Amino acid sequence: MPLPKRRHSNARTAKRRAHDAIRAVGLSRCPRCQAMTLPHRACRSCGYYRGREVVKQAEE
Repeated sequence: MPLPKRRHSNARTAKRRAHDAIRAVGLSRCPRCQAMTLPHRACRSCGYYRGREVVKQAEE
């Protein structure tokens, strides 16, 4: 199996790792209950997605 002939410099390694930073999660508001939810997912608090109930919520 081939191996690198020379060591990569610190600058080259840092340039490659420039995109590895942890980014904030892109949250959006549920139009029905105003809870913060992940986009393109059913709301965890009310169970609605695109105006329809897709997950039955337990009665409290």
